[in-house]
Amino acid sequence: MVNQESKRFCWVVKDLRCESCCSVPIQIGDANWRLVANPNGNRDAGNFSLFLEAITEPLPCGWRRYVECGFTIVNHLREAHTVHKKGWRWFDKNTKICGFRDMVPLSRLTPINGGFLLNGEITIIAEVGVLEVIDTLSTPQVENSEQRAHDDSSSSEDVQNKDDVTIEVNGFQVLVSQVDEVKALFEKHPDLAQGFSLKNQHIKNAYMNALLDLIKTLCKASKELCVEDLKKADDTLSDLIKAGWNLEWLRKKLDQALEKQVEYDARIRELEKQVKKRKLALEEIETDLEKEKAAASASLMSLD
Repeated sequence: MVNQESKRFCWVVKDLRCESCCSVPIQIGDANWRLVANPNGNRDAGNFSLFLEAITEPLPCGWRRYVECGFTIVNHLREAHTVHKKGWRWFDKNTKICGFRDMVPLSRLTPINGGFLLNGEITIIAEVGVLEVIDTLSTPQVENSEQRAHDDSSSSEDVQNKDDVTIEVNGFQVLVSQVDEVKALFEKHPDLAQGFSLKNQHIKNAYMNALLDLIKTLCKASKELCVEDLKKADDTLSDLIKAGWNLEWLRKKLDQALEKQVEYDARIRELEKQVKKRKLALEEIETDLEKEKAAASASLMSLD
């Protein structure tokens, strides 16, 4: 059984002169987490470093979690310059922190007119998903202390295989929650990854996750998308096709969606113009009406 909990939270770093600072702890799943920033780059001078840290002590025996995290440093002047980075990592008692030592160069972050600083502060948005896999077929706990010690000494590879965190589907290691979706993709498009020949498993998984995110984006309702969203999706799709994925079927759908969205946006803009014109015309009529009322009132007063 898989338990997953995700949270999105904001942190404002107020002092960029400090060597290290931490956000307020937030509970996700059965552990407390916080962001740790090194505004001066710490070991990686010249860069702003940003990490996610598990701070619950003590952690339960055998505790191990698969964590996906995304960090965003907001640019208040130009959204296109906002910095986004994503990653994933297994956390356990020996690995309690991970992130990016080179989140963003300080030369880009600190200029007053760069857009990242607002009243001398920077805004960070974190999206953290914690995946816990519970083996419902495991045997009951044994009270014998020697048996518990033996279980606790198992390697991380043993734990991963036992919990069946990922499953191989057509050469890709995918999470349990993604298995049905990925199987359906290959059943409908058997030649999906025929020209994709990378051997590095982590990179292969990254490409698969990019494809799944792309499909998720295109499944959103039209009102939740904009032309900019579809253009970003188009860039992702182009990268996947260049890497050898057979996605012409998705290209057609995306082109159709983009064409419809452009027409939709143009129609919306035209209607907004018409509404604005009619509002101005109505304001003119109301002004004329008030003038006529005033004139009529003045005429009656002169008659009196």
